[in-house]
Amino acid sequence: MKTLFSVLALSLSAIVSANAAVVVIGNSASGDMSASDAKKAFLGKGNSSVVVYELEEGNATRSEFHQAVTGKSDAQLKAFWSKQVFTGKGTPPTTVPNAAAMKSAVASNPNAIGYIDEADVDASVKVILKP
Repeated sequence: MKTLFSVLALSLSAIVSANAAVVVIGNSASGDMSASDAKKAFLGKGNSSVVVYELEEGNATRSEFHQAVTGKSDAQLKAFWSKQVFTGKGTPPTTVPNAAAMKSAVASNPNAIGYIDEADVDASVKVILKP
């Protein structure tokens, strides 16, 4: 009976976490951002004063974010940045390993933006877009 309860509890927590949304975050002093501006920023075409942080490749939140905001799959995103770097037209955003590192990086720079799962948001950052 305990095993069944444990399995059900784990299943429920997986369902709840799967339903959480990805959000764009900024420094607590940041203003809101449009979906169009977010797409431009994360594809290196936005305001040059904005510092963009990205989760590492292979992160499920990264995949979910790019599907929702840039419309690119992991493979398309990798090809896009390879072309940008090769032609000298841009460099990919700085990557961070996890949500905690993302919050720390964004919180420490008033011009920084990034994205995390909405469940990871705390008072150190501000949600500036819910795609």
